Amino acid sequence: MAKRTVVFGLVGSTLDAGRAGKRWKRWRPTIALAMQPELPIHRLELIHQAHSAKLAEGLAEDLGEVSPSTEVRLHEVPFGDAWDLEEVYAALHELARSYPFDTRREDYLVHITTGTHVAQICLFLLTEARYFPARLLQTSPPPRGREEPRGTYRIFDLDLSRYDALARRFREELLEGQDLLKHGIATRSPTFNALIERIERVALASRDPILFMGPTGAGKSRLAERVYDLKRRRGLLDGAFVAVNCATLRGDMAMGALFGHVKGAFTGAASAREGLLRAADRGVLFLDEIGELGRDEQAMLLRAIELKRFFPVGSDREVESDFALFAGTNRDLYAAVREGTFREDLLARIDLWTFELPGLAKRPEDLEPNLDHELERASARLGRRVSMNHEARRRFLELGHAAPWPGNFRDLEAAVTRMATLAPGGRIDVAAVREEMARLSRQWSGAARDTERVIEVLGAEAAAELDRFDRVQLEDVLAVCSEARSISEAGRVLFAASRARKTSVNDADRLRKYLARFGLRFDDVAG
Repeated sequence: MAKRTVVFGLVGSTLDAGRAGKRWKRWRPTIALAMQPELPIHRLELIHQAHSAKLAEGLAEDLGEVSPSTEVRLHEVPFGDAWDLEEVYAALHELARSYPFDTRREDYLVHITTGTHVAQICLFLLTEARYFPARLLQTSPPPRGREEPRGTYRIFDLDLSRYDALARRFREELLEGQDLLKHGIATRSPTFNALIERIERVALASRDPILFMGPTGAGKSRLAERVYDLKRRRGLLDGAFVAVNCATLRGDMAMGALFGHVKGAFTGAASAREGLLRAADRGVLFLDEIGELGRDEQAMLLRAIELKRFFPVGSDREVESDFALFAGTNRDLYAAVREGTFREDLLARIDLWTFELPGLAKRPEDLEPNLDHELERASARLGRRVSMNHEARRRFLELGHAAPWPGNFRDLEAAVTRMATLAPGGRIDVAAVREEMARLSRQWSGAARDTERVIEVLGAEAAAELDRFDRVQLEDVLAVCSEARSISEAGRVLFAASRARKTSVNDADRLRKYLARFGLRFDDVAG
């Protein structure tokens, strides 16, 4: 189905005015739009000031005679001085943010021929920033000496590089999206700021999958939701944000949860289910820990990404869902491909835009602004103002800069929550900081004691990148290998239950593949 054409335009108090006997002969830009045979307009959103209300109403009547099929909507905007840049920009900005854009069904144009030069500049910048998800439309009068009302028109996309001076004047507005992605935290890391700027550009320009990588607690889920908010605010999507942790999806229920199912499709399917992919139609599906997804689900997901349609479990009828895919992982997916647990073709499809989020220990300059952010959040949760005295802050930052923060921002959030909850009068002192940092030190050193072999084999930095679950499991595997005379013997010990159930075919090969996940060989870890 062809999209409907919708045009936004300002009433031109001089050019659009129609004098008696002349209104159909002279060129009037807004009327000329409706007279272009190659540009059928479904709806015209006509913007005017309060003092131009009568002119706007007359213009709407004239448009009804020229093009009866064009719906005209009048929008009165609250700026008094059409040459006041700040006032005009604010009014048009509010109109754009509140308008219910539907880019799936409608094609938007912004007419910049009428209005003051200030208003035209504001429309230009709002369109470039995607507040109006549109192309620009310009009308021109007929050649001199010819008195006819149609003239010509031109549609063009933006090339902001030609307008650098204008772009600089609105730098603060254009940074709004980046501030949203950073939760309003004034990050001091040049690397992280550059990463956020690139994510913003990709989010506004592309509908391809986005993959967020990084250690547990680095903020992948929260950033994914913020990117969704940015795209929704700019009119690039209007569906829901649907998130799921793939580690929780197992067996038949995994297929049903993702793709939906009909009643009776499998044991436990007592009623039909829509599925997460359909729930994310015209919105975003965020698959956290996508590396945990089963291979059958991976195959169906790849097809759904490429075709935007799929079969619910137990159904012979395809359904459609135009969703954008975001994914998160703390695993090396290329290693998973080598191990055979992740599909190479799916990785190729989701690896177009990949962003790796650094952990807190790699962003020491951001500890202080994130501390302030967590103090504000704690204050909101507790319903009272929570702060740190000067010496407590100095001590916390001093200790925090030297800390490993294996849980990253989750560790920081938990630490601030505990200190804020117990702070007498809402004031965190040095004693509270010392107590909390000692607690964290015991927690972290306890994890280290449990994984001494892991650190010895992989090194402290690589070990810190692992989830605690993986560290503890690998530690036990290394302990068995250190006592075994061969990889087969180690495999028999580790997979004894599987052998008893006769579900383990080759213990040695299974162990070899497990060690390869961490870049290890049996000879590296044998006693």
